[in-house]
Amino acid sequence: MTRFLADCQARLAFDLMANTWNPVVMFALRDGARRPAELRRLIGGIRPKVLTESLRRLEGYGLVARAVGTDRVEYSLTLLGESLLGPIDAMGRWGLEHGDEVSLLDD
Repeated sequence: MTRFLADCQARLAFDLMANTWNPVVMFALRDGARRPAELRRLIGGIRPKVLTESLRRLEGYGLVARAVGTDRVEYSLTLLGESLLGPIDAMGRWGLEHGDEVSLLDD
């Protein structure tokens, strides 16, 4: 029987996807490098501060790379980040197929 201890690798993967914006930002980077303003337009509904925090977090995990040019900053997925696109896409498909079946209770 597999146990999901606080420090196991499976738990790390679940924690990465538990943050609302991590998978959204990563999915927005699936087609290549983007500037922060492009990401905000593409994602919609994300505040600049939240996007910056998400990008820094993902960069710290080694999932996103930051490139600084003379007049621009761009973010792109690393190979490790690209390896999560399949699971992110699968979760999105599941949500589209079953989202109406899930009951959300108000707090």
